[in-house]
Amino acid sequence: MEFDGVFRDCSAWLNGHYLGRNESGYSSFQYDCTDYTLFGEKNVLVVRVDATHFEGWFYEGAGIYRHVWLTKTAPVHVGHWGAFVQTRPGRAQAAIRTDVAVVNEGEQAATVEIRGEVIDAEGNVVQKCLKRGIALPPWGQRNVTLKITLKNPALWSLESPNLYTWRTTILQNGREVDRLDTPFGIRSIRFDPDKGFFLNNKPVKIRGTCNHQDHAGVGVALPDRIQSFRVERLKEMGCNAIRTSHNPPTPELLDACDRLGMLIMDEHRMMGSSREILGQLECLVRRDRNHPSVILWSILNEEPIQWTEMGNRVAAPMKRLVKRLDPTRPVTAGAWGEKGYFGVVDVMGVNYIFLGDMDKLHADNPTLPIVGSEEGSVLTTRGIYEKDAAKGYVTAYDLEFPSQWGKSSREWVPFFENRPFLAGTFAWTGFDYRGEPAPHDKWPCVSSNFGILDTCGFPKDSFYYFQSWWTSRTVLHFLPHWNWPGREGQEIDVWCYSNCDEVELFLNDRSLGRKAMPQLGYLSWMVPYAPGALQAKGYKRRKLIAEKRVETTGAPAAIQLTPDRAVIAADGMDVSIITVAVLDRQGRLVPVADNEVRFTLSGPGKIIGVGNGDPSCHEPDKGSDGDPWKRSVFNGLAQIIVQAGRKTRKLKLQAEAKGLRTGTTTLALRTTGF
Repeated sequence: MEFDGVFRDCSAWLNGHYLGRNESGYSSFQYDCTDYTLFGEKNVLVVRVDATHFEGWFYEGAGIYRHVWLTKTAPVHVGHWGAFVQTRPGRAQAAIRTDVAVVNEGEQAATVEIRGEVIDAEGNVVQKCLKRGIALPPWGQRNVTLKITLKNPALWSLESPNLYTWRTTILQNGREVDRLDTPFGIRSIRFDPDKGFFLNNKPVKIRGTCNHQDHAGVGVALPDRIQSFRVERLKEMGCNAIRTSHNPPTPELLDACDRLGMLIMDEHRMMGSSREILGQLECLVRRDRNHPSVILWSILNEEPIQWTEMGNRVAAPMKRLVKRLDPTRPVTAGAWGEKGYFGVVDVMGVNYIFLGDMDKLHADNPTLPIVGSEEGSVLTTRGIYEKDAAKGYVTAYDLEFPSQWGKSSREWVPFFENRPFLAGTFAWTGFDYRGEPAPHDKWPCVSSNFGILDTCGFPKDSFYYFQSWWTSRTVLHFLPHWNWPGREGQEIDVWCYSNCDEVELFLNDRSLGRKAMPQLGYLSWMVPYAPGALQAKGYKRRKLIAEKRVETTGAPAAIQLTPDRAVIAADGMDVSIITVAVLDRQGRLVPVADNEVRFTLSGPGKIIGVGNGDPSCHEPDKGSDGDPWKRSVFNGLAQIIVQAGRKTRKLKLQAEAKGLRTGTTTLALRTTGF
């Protein structure tokens, strides 16, 4: 029985028999239940969880919040996390080596054959091998290495995340007794101290984000689809890497990154060389080492002993363990400023470059690759353009950050982009998260403002700054909205994010000037407010290529529901993530709307959460018995998450608010086509 994650201090009993205890709220762990199982009868599993003690300084949840799996095998089988696939791509071929732990948990010796097969994305066996005569003593284990050469492999990359499956089959007396499928990708990685990071021998600047694991409406217990949804949003922004701050992630996040093409810095929770902490680190590496998305193991973050001899002594056995389990990936650590574990790590992780002199750090350590493991800490609230400390809001302009360590995106992004020796960086953070409600750190704040997207995954304005410079798509975005009653004639600070060469701004068809866009920068105008339309035109090589128009809206008049997917699986697990928008009579989003919306769902499914991205909202994310599901929109938007049942019928969601036209959407539930 395997638990992907239980927060925390978990003890388990099966049929009254004690199975064991696991303290970490993030590590996966497992128990062999064979001896205590009542075969053919009802079994009772009891799990006790105590979340009294926290592991982080952010919201962590409580209880069984990740998947639990039950695996049944024959006495002779592949050991748990027992297949490690390593690839070495070359010219027109790839060498594949798989180390397999074969276990015999029986009273009789056994002689077996092991077959290895490589299966492509279409299900075709494209290469195979066989090893015979493997002798296993009773209650023994053998480690077996299988090798295959694959011609013309499809490499895993950010643009084309091609995946294969390694199938390990154990044959005893010609009969299959066990089979294990291990997804993997063929790719090469390396960090160069002068030229940064290379994927498949091509330079790639790491443009990443740090992320905690909670989401609006559901806390830390995310359905698998939300993992993919969040990765998709980050990729849309131009993000190509995630740091799993500051703990082992759920495996489904890594599955999504493998499938969608996203790099991972896989981070351990605790620093230490004790048996318990090293055991948790071993679980992390054994579990995750087949994921092509994982490019770095991070063994710690911002520990007080990082500047001491003790810090290096403690980090050293952690690194040795990782390298023994996985010699194919480098080890890093997140350290404050320029002081870190130089004698231990393979790649130096630097949190907040402006705490030290990175150019001098590189000059003094010319053989050590460097990555910005955490950067920025910019504070913004979606849709807010005037600071309101009483409500815990900061403006959406890229202006506020902790003065002790943070910098605006417009400062740190050029710093990294213009230094080839820096492999890249991870912004703090991709999404807002519960807890750590900077900058106010007091009631009524309940979540952070650090995200480039809010807790729902709605983009803040800064999202478009990154999209401008981290993607090749044409971007033209400006802020703020244009609803400022009572401010007529007063100047409004208008910012524009774009990768156009030039941008011209218009108010009610009158030009306010055409300006050249600075590389990795932004543009601004001070515009006397007048109701109407603010319009931007973007030019590339003097040719008009983009237009953006924002109008003064009318009063709220209608609700619009937009699902991220209108067809979902009828498996009892899949979800549709639905955007709730309040519109005026002309169908325009009302950017200051705060209407309370009530929801009704009919059909084989259920609502599992609501949110709106407001960092100071105290409305419940869950409904209660006898009380309808409801949520106020925040600056025009909210989110509702609907989970499918197991019947292939339709779900109908209805949203109502006083004085507004009702919104509806229909979801189809199917069993095939996914």
